[in-house]
Amino acid sequence: MTMDASTDIWIPLCNATDLIERGDAIPFDVHYAGQTCRGFAIRFEGQPQAYLNRCSHVAMELDWQPNRVFDASGQWLICASHGAEYQPVTGECAGGPCKGGLVKIEMREVRGVVEWQTAYNLKTVDF
Repeated sequence: MTMDASTDIWIPLCNATDLIERGDAIPFDVHYAGQTCRGFAIRFEGQPQAYLNRCSHVAMELDWQPNRVFDASGQWLICASHGAEYQPVTGECAGGPCKGGLVKIEMREVRGVVEWQTAYNLKTVDF
C-alpha cells in the first residue's frame, strides 16, 4: 500500500521493555475510519505487533480480562466473547467464528521505544 508521506507518522507508544513476550497487551486509543476505538500492542516471538481491539466476528473487544488477549497457551489471540482465534503475527483468523482477520496496525521498535504508524484511515485521538 502506498501512503502519502504526510500520513505515515510514527507515534511513540511505550518503552520496549513494557511489552513482555506473550504477556499483557498495552492498550491505546486510535481514530479508525471515523470512529474512536481501542488498539492493543503485544510482543510475540520477539517482535511488537498491534491490532484494533475489535473481533472480526462481532465488533467487541477481545480481552477476557483487562489487557489479556492471548489464550492460555500463549499461541493465539482469542476473543473472550465467542472464541474466535487469530494469529499473533498476521492477525489472520485461525479458528472459530471469524469473519476475516484483525485490523493490523504497523509497529516498530527504535532505540528502546515501541511506536505505531498512522495511516490514511488510522489517526491519533485528539483530547
